[in-house]
Amino acid sequence: MRALELTAAWPVDHVSAGAVVAGHGSAASLHQVGDPSRPYRIASISKPLTAWAALVAVEEGTIALDTQVGQPGCTLAHLLAHAGGYSFDGPDPVSPPGRRRIYSNTGIELAAAAVADAAGMPFEQYLREAVLEPLGMEGTALRGSPAHAIWSTLDDLLRFLAEVVHPTLLATSTVALATAPFLPTLAGIVPGIGRFDPCPWGLGFEIHGNKHPHWMGARNSPTAFGHFGGSGTMCWVDRDAVAGHDLAVVALTDRDFDDWSIDALRCWREVSDAAIDEVAAR
Repeated sequence: MRALELTAAWPVDHVSAGAVVAGHGSAASLHQVGDPSRPYRIASISKPLTAWAALVAVEEGTIALDTQVGQPGCTLAHLLAHAGGYSFDGPDPVSPPGRRRIYSNTGIELAAAAVADAAGMPFEQYLREAVLEPLGMEGTALRGSPAHAIWSTLDDLLRFLAEVVHPTLLATSTVALATAPFLPTLAGIVPGIGRFDPCPWGLGFEIHGNKHPHWMGARNSPTAFGHFGGSGTMCWVDRDAVAGHDLAVVALTDRDFDDWSIDALRCWREVSDAAIDEVAAR
């Protein structure tokens, strides 16, 4: 895919990028540039992986989305959607659940801990057995917080994005729920981007909605969903940008977002738009 070659000009030491392209109901094709097996700290792209494991636990009956976790009235779903009332980092709630969209590492960590407690095993083991091993993600490992400390490779994240596009570990109805807005009217902040009202979020995935400006491209649809990470990483899935196609793009770098934020946003948007235009022109 020519669009991915744009990453060669990015102001980073290393970059690996890829795309998943699938016609609705057809097998996916994978495209990549850069070293596919180089390990990167994917930072907050950890959150969708953690959420996927939590949703496997829900489907297995180990835990439920309405299980009470954390402060009174807070559920697993609240935590996965950054609506649990917890601050970015810190054990104490700062708002009642369901009132505001507060981006929270703590919330994701509480969700992972609840899954671990319910399953009777460390979350690292549950993630590995429920998601990583079934998808053949041998180069991926949790090395700390499930909110931001997973390391992975381009090969593995393409496997994960292919799973999101054509799920095998979850029912399509569960994926639809996870990638649709949860408490869609909540306002909140996307760190590094801005405040939005509303600020739609699914279960582990940020949803583009009508946010502007945004880290995705101008061609991405409002239903596009994904995540970016403070280590200069991003990924998204868009089922509606190109008629009849599912498209996913991932880019991994080793330069912290804060060190090149303006350039990062420009680069991410450029490659996102180019990928959509390239698939649309086929």
